Amino acid sequence: MSLQDKKVMIVDDSKAMIMLLKRILEEGGYQVVGEIQTGEDAVIQYDKLKPDLVTMDLILPGISGIDAIKRILGNDPKACIVAVSSVGGTPEKLMDALKAGARNVISKPFDPEKVTKILNDVLAAHK
Repeated sequence: MSLQDKKVMIVDDSKAMIMLLKRILEEGGYQVVGEIQTGEDAVIQYDKLKPDLVTMDLILPGISGIDAIKRILGNDPKACIVAVSSVGGTPEKLMDALKAGARNVISKPFDPEKVTKILNDVLAAHK
């Protein structure tokens, strides 16, 4: 399966961050199938969209990104989720995301090459 076949759901409360990440993903050959702004919507839309990969911001209105990761993985243990954190994110939050089941972490501000490499590596390991 090529990257063009890989569907990604972006979860971030910032429209600007969604647009930036969407551009990076599309330029990297991914298909963005969802642009979600809350943790609750992420859980609901995951079941509808069935993405191959989810990028999950950790700080969201309503339930946190960490709680959304746990709920998605509770419904689909094979879900492939990468946490997204601002540089100011605490190491504890990043560890919590990984303990919750995130496969890796992407830092804001985004480095397009780094983002694409991390996602490619996560998907390659997830086969």
